Amino acid sequence: MLRRTLLSSTLAASALMALAGASAAQDALTVGANVGNVPWEFQDESGEIVGFEVDLVKAVAEKLGREVEIVNIPFNGLFSAVQSGRIDIATSSITITAERLESVSFAQPYYDSDQSLTVASGGPASLDEMDGKVVGVDTGSTGDMWATEHSDEYGFSEIRRYEGLNPAMLDLAAGRIDGYISDIPALLYYSKDKPNIEVAQRIETGEQYSMMFAKDSELASEVNDVITELKEDGTVAELHQKWFGGMPDEGTSTATVLEMPGN
Repeated sequence: MLRRTLLSSTLAASALMALAGASAAQDALTVGANVGNVPWEFQDESGEIVGFEVDLVKAVAEKLGREVEIVNIPFNGLFSAVQSGRIDIATSSITITAERLESVSFAQPYYDSDQSLTVASGGPASLDEMDGKVVGVDTGSTGDMWATEHSDEYGFSEIRRYEGLNPAMLDLAAGRIDGYISDIPALLYYSKDKPNIEVAQRIETGEQYSMMFAKDSELASEVNDVITELKEDGTVAELHQKWFGGMPDEGTSTATVLEMPGN
């Protein structure tokens, strides 16, 4: 009888642990990110996924009492992943656009940005010198959209598309592409300790980044409210200081509480 009682207690305890584990798994926010997107989400020397947006989404999850599970997804796949419900949030320096708002939702922006032309040292000094040259972009990015729209204007001979920064930078350094058009903060961060790579020109596009959700997701509104709290208590500014070496400028979306896009 005692043995049966002990066995029953053990089975009950195991069942409770399993239920607790299932509950914890349900509470985890599945976050899709294009890992390798410095300084937003990338692997450090130990293999841990780190970055500005990684820290921000963890701060959001903590406020919501939830854990974070990061899934590495190529940038162009983030849109279908969030729309299908495979992930709860997509975050990879994603620009809010009117076209994207037709099929997905965004929380308020938290970073203002532009595009840039990055070249190997001694390469083209500006877009005006890219006539007949090969330009690289990230597939489906706003850099891809900008390069496609302005291809005839600047005379690009080819637009070569990549899944992430690192393979594009390898081709740039090897001379397989002549320039790379992408978000300027990532390229300034990447090139700061690489004398063979330089940002040649800022391309003013007035972009703003945020986290992306399924269209009209309740989670989008919840996260938007939390980002307001994190701006007001100084958390977002502290993350800017950590990753970019200075406090955000007044009036930028990093420092200012803004409306949720589309509202």
